[in-house]
Amino acid sequence: MNAPRLSSTRSALLGLALATTAAAVLAQPIGYGAGTTGGGTRAPVNVSTLAAAQAAINAYSGSGGLVLNYTGTFNFASITDPCTQWRLPAQTLLIKDKSDITIRGANGSSANFGIRIVSDSKNIIVQNMTIGMLRGGEAADSISIEGDSSGRPNRIWIDHNTIFSRNIDCPGAGDATFDGAMDNKKGAFNITYSYNYIRDHQKVSLNGHSDSDSTNDAMRVTYHHNRFENVKARLPLQRRGRTHIFNNYFNNVSTSGINVRMGGLSLIESNYFENVRNPVTSRDSSAVGFWELRNNFVGNGITWDSPGSNGVNATNWATTRAFGATGYSYTVTPAAQVKARVLATAGAGTNLAR
Repeated sequence: MNAPRLSSTRSALLGLALATTAAAVLAQPIGYGAGTTGGGTRAPVNVSTLAAAQAAINAYSGSGGLVLNYTGTFNFASITDPCTQWRLPAQTLLIKDKSDITIRGANGSSANFGIRIVSDSKNIIVQNMTIGMLRGGEAADSISIEGDSSGRPNRIWIDHNTIFSRNIDCPGAGDATFDGAMDNKKGAFNITYSYNYIRDHQKVSLNGHSDSDSTNDAMRVTYHHNRFENVKARLPLQRRGRTHIFNNYFNNVSTSGINVRMGGLSLIESNYFENVRNPVTSRDSSAVGFWELRNNFVGNGITWDSPGSNGVNATNWATTRAFGATGYSYTVTPAAQVKARVLATAGAGTNLAR
């Protein structure tokens, strides 16, 4: 007997369901943030302002699942003088001691506020957000993940976001005119940054609050398929801990790229570097860090300057310490293909292309 034929409408719905299921299977974090599910399949709550998003988080019990669909927009052209921003009070969406949360921007949305994940907050996803030109200077990171005496955030996935500011030093603020784009401090661990686009920013990513903070020893962070362009430094700045940095695109970096310090160890694998000053280095601390370098693409415009008396540069692109096993499975894009792939997939508004 022949099987019954599906109507064209039903066939289309089935195809959409299958495509959605396939996308859901693909959209899993790789790396130290593996296993992060955020709010899971909970029905999204639509919010269009910082106040509405904060109210939804405040009203949430703290576990079981919350998904926020952010639909708001901000007119960045309204900031005619970027040097006014650092003097204004910071605007931040706070997630504290709450878990199982997804914050996902709708395509075309944009925000002039940062997101701060602190204390005993676990299983958090931030995805498809466009965040730019923040107020508050040093008081305002675009994404800040930070532990305290009550706990340390872990299982965090920051994916397909666009973050930008201006590469300027304003009078009275200097390089704190705009602060970190993606910072991890005070023992936060098991974090993955994937397919983000960071541009026109000075201090990109800090791993470790200070040289003396031993909580950084437990830090585990993965960076993959991110796009870093027209930035100054901290790609990342790593104090202690371990990072895996693979398949990222670095272009037009004016001061230093990956800066591993205070005994930290980084696996730097199949990345694409061009027009980068000091792409892999250890500087500005009393103790150096270490790296294993595997199969990176080194293009035009690579320059070096002195790392200082206590520092070292990877000028010969040689490994200084073996990393060992990462502890997770991943697939590496050949380094020569990374630029094209990352340009096509990184950032918000790409429909989470991978």
